[in-house]
Amino acid sequence: MDALQSLAVWNRACRLAVDTYQALAACTDSVFRDHVTRASLAVPTRIADGYERRSRPQFAQHLRGAHGACAEIRTQLYIAADIGLLETATAHRLIAEALHIAKQLQVLIDRCEHNGHDREPTN
Repeated sequence: MDALQSLAVWNRACRLAVDTYQALAACTDSVFRDHVTRASLAVPTRIADGYERRSRPQFAQHLRGAHGACAEIRTQLYIAADIGLLETATAHRLIAEALHIAKQLQVLIDRCEHNGHDREPTN
């Protein structure tokens, strides 16, 4: 296993992307579906890109981008539920996971910016 795969937040973000893609697979609005799935893919992708930069400031910058993508996903999922593209329960489950990931990302951002250690939160 490479070091990136040991990051719990990256693994959770990958799972969110898969779950979001699967939840919207039957969505008939392909433009909306593609936009939401692209945003969900951006979270683990930005984490990975920043991780590979090997500098705290660059890692923090990419983590902030992933954090912003989590907010984008939550917004899109609220809208998807409101307009009937997703069942409310499914949307809220995905929203809760995106929020949890955003909290983990914020802890990592704070650690990078305050010269804390590089380890991520465990939950």
